[in-house]
Amino acid sequence: MTRFQWILAIGAGLASLLTALGALPDASWGVLLVFGATAAYSALRFIIAAPVWMDGVLTAAEVIGVFSLLAAPSLALWSALIATWLLAWLFIERLSRSIRAGAAPALGLLVPLVFGVTLLVLWEVMVRGFGVPDVFLPPPSTIWGKLISSVPTLWKDFEQTFIKGVLSGFALGSIAGLVVAILVDRSPFLKRGLLPIGNFASALPIVGIAPIMVMWFGYDWEGKAAVIVCVTFFPMLVNTVAGLNSAGRMEGDMMRTYASTYWQRLLKLRLPAAMPFIFNALKINSTLALIAAIVAEFFGSPIVGMGFRISTGVGRLDIDMVWAEVAVAALAGSASYGLIALIERAVTFWHPSVRGGRA
Repeated sequence: MTRFQWILAIGAGLASLLTALGALPDASWGVLLVFGATAAYSALRFIIAAPVWMDGVLTAAEVIGVFSLLAAPSLALWSALIATWLLAWLFIERLSRSIRAGAAPALGLLVPLVFGVTLLVLWEVMVRGFGVPDVFLPPPSTIWGKLISSVPTLWKDFEQTFIKGVLSGFALGSIAGLVVAILVDRSPFLKRGLLPIGNFASALPIVGIAPIMVMWFGYDWEGKAAVIVCVTFFPMLVNTVAGLNSAGRMEGDMMRTYASTYWQRLLKLRLPAAMPFIFNALKINSTLALIAAIVAEFFGSPIVGMGFRISTGVGRLDIDMVWAEVAVAALAGSASYGLIALIERAVTFWHPSVRGGRA
């Protein structure tokens, strides 16, 4: 263990001991056992080698203990929350170092999972412990309940915004940016004339162009797709042009000695070299497209859609539904980004970042 890991372990042990002592009069035996065992285990670290998985088990047990103390918030609850946070941090830190040292790469999925669960636990406990009204910030359990009870509504909104608007606008904008980038690369006139205009267009705020596009193309998904095309076009254009220019000069000269044409060099050398740049643009566009679609729905939409539901939910103080829509949008954006990253690893397997295990 490193010095920082020792600090985390000692801090978690002291906080667990404080929790056990503070909860002694009223807490159940299970809570006392969990936090007392964590405090004792922190002392045993100086004698025996502590396996990484044991920190994960103790973290899960302390999470249960924290929720057991929520019924009557006290000093013991906050010390338990600190102990759980420090122990989860220690587990993630040790697990990350084990993976870098050669442990199973699949264990890397545990790092974001534990980190995300820890954030949700902190959110839940702090909101409920401080008695924050739901109208300001509902706890994750309330948002989850809204997700489960509103699946039909959420699916209709997801279908309208993501499947119809985001996917179509993302595809049109990315393909248009790729095609124009090839034309720009082919023509020095377009490179000098079109790129500055594209740079100017990319600086236009979404809230400025969204109402215009919605008015031009209609209040259904077509208007949102038009906004997404405007937002996703320029990142693809700039990244593709940079990627095409990154191809090795030596390889290009060698292909010219074999009397290759421009299109042969483009397809066999320059486009493959540009693939990391193209996928970088696709990953950027996957999140920009969803943001643009939701913002566009604020300015006009049929009575369905994620942006429509968020704007009306805020007006009605239905904050649970607002957060449920935000959660669906975050999951959709993360899933699309992850899918593109997986495809990138398969296509650009030759790139040093992929060979080194990083996408």
